[in-house]
Amino acid sequence: MEYDVIVIGGGAAGLMAACTAAERGRRVLLIEKMDQAGRKLRITGKGRCNLTNTNPLRDTLPHIGSDARFLRNAYGRFFNQQLMEWFEQRGVELTVERGNRVYPASGKALDIFLALINELEQNPNVTIRKNTTAKSIETFERKTTAVILDRGERIPCRHVILATGGLSYPTTGSTGAGYRIARELGHTVVEPVPSLVALKCQEKIPEELIGFQLKNVQLTVCGKAFFGEMTFVNDGLAGPIVLSASRIASRSLHKGESLTALLDLKPALSPEQLDKRLLADIDANGTRVFNDALRLWLPAELISLALPQLHIEYYKRLHQITGEERHRLRDWLKGVRFTLTGTHDWNEAVVTQGGIALNEVNPKTMESRLISGLHIVGELLDLDADTGGYNLQIAFSTGHAAGEAV
Repeated sequence: MEYDVIVIGGGAAGLMAACTAAERGRRVLLIEKMDQAGRKLRITGKGRCNLTNTNPLRDTLPHIGSDARFLRNAYGRFFNQQLMEWFEQRGVELTVERGNRVYPASGKALDIFLALINELEQNPNVTIRKNTTAKSIETFERKTTAVILDRGERIPCRHVILATGGLSYPTTGSTGAGYRIARELGHTVVEPVPSLVALKCQEKIPEELIGFQLKNVQLTVCGKAFFGEMTFVNDGLAGPIVLSASRIASRSLHKGESLTALLDLKPALSPEQLDKRLLADIDANGTRVFNDALRLWLPAELISLALPQLHIEYYKRLHQITGEERHRLRDWLKGVRFTLTGTHDWNEAVVTQGGIALNEVNPKTMESRLISGLHIVGELLDLDADTGGYNLQIAFSTGHAAGEAV
């Protein structure tokens, strides 16, 4: 049997592409290498699935790396409101939480997956083959003609939507096979690196700090500041602002470069305001010894990190603190330095940075500019974004655009 379209990969982008194509009456074959589709989708957002963000387009594009303009056309036709309506029409109640993040009201990512898979299973135009691996795409005169499976089976088709995902969370089936297939067809692949991932640092993290969370702090990496929550891990830094910072740090770190991160523990105060506060606190607590008085300005857990770096005698009375030492304390509170040396691995990375070069893909249809009938979607593309639902919106929008075009 010849299919109108074969979708390779049953993640968010592939499922949406298959749904859209089937809704238009196309004969669709969805190939999924795992025993179940949507494995990564079902664990995203710690199992809650932050599927999009209600920010308008102008506020969304700055959250997207590489070339966000690539998405303007796809977003113009299927953006956050259309995506929310798609799921609501299929019985999924949604809720908007802090930061304009959209979740299923049930708090279960499974509901998002079930809406997609049920749509496909109920459509007579759709065939789903699980535990099936696509080895290559057959072409003739630079046009897709068939998909070849790993056991040699040839399945004829007019269009192929390549939606195999990146390299993050490999246990869900993201092995990077799509990059190999695309390369074999002549596509350029920007080296994939982990993104939205914890960062390693050179400095030793005191044992009592491991797992400790800081709120309302600011981390500056490569000149860009990120405000919010951060957590210490045994070999470095994690938490929301660290994941966001990893997007601009990961590629340099994977080239072997080291970077400096500055942690501002008092972002609400200017250096001058903080200095006045320190003066007032020192005057009011002059007889307290320094290591005890640090609790005036720090959580107790941070003292073990501060003392070795401040080079101020532990048992010095506050009234004995010199102006230079006070300035040293002020500067440390406004900029704790960490030397970044790497990232955690693919098992922890939320998304992949890098992928198939955007200038080789038509942004209206996601069709390859090299191979007619081949469409490339989702995390395979050289597109990634901040946390907040932006990455899943990329997957759904690019999948929808491809499904409309086949």
